[in-house]
Amino acid sequence: MGIDESRAFTPIGIAILTVSDTRDASSDTSGDLLEERVRDAGHELVERTICPDDAHEIYDVLRRFIASKDIDAVITTGGTGLTGRDVTPEALDRVKDKDIPGFGELFRWISYETIGTSTIQSRACAILAGDTFIFALPGSNGAVKDGWDKILKDQLDSRHRPCNFVELMPRLLER
Repeated sequence: MGIDESRAFTPIGIAILTVSDTRDASSDTSGDLLEERVRDAGHELVERTICPDDAHEIYDVLRRFIASKDIDAVITTGGTGLTGRDVTPEALDRVKDKDIPGFGELFRWISYETIGTSTIQSRACAILAGDTFIFALPGSNGAVKDGWDKILKDQLDSRHRPCNFVELMPRLLER
């Protein structure tokens, strides 16, 4: 298990969406962490944007990202909690074709090592919308580090064995 150095790396196009009523470009530290990690991994950052905790606005941004042929995966940060303004999972429900339940399950298992039982308050999740993967992470820097460093870095690397999301991309629209 791990990276097979004999295989070629295939960069993918990634968009980052920060969901927050309070952050802007100067205070979006979780978005900064994601951007740094996406670029360091060798992927192309196609777009990065911030939108408020509003299901309709999140939906609109996601629809635009899904329609883009340059974006293979979207990573959101924020809006996955339990408060009334946390509506990222609800917006994902409106665009999804399939759930990827193992992502949220694994994220909470990993997060348990860091924050203990508080991880049950996270609704981190992932979906497939058409041929676009969408991963919703909580808005904290720790959650972004856990999600990228311990799950997405490997699953978005075409060299990862025994399998990865990138190798599935050519087959996502099969019927």
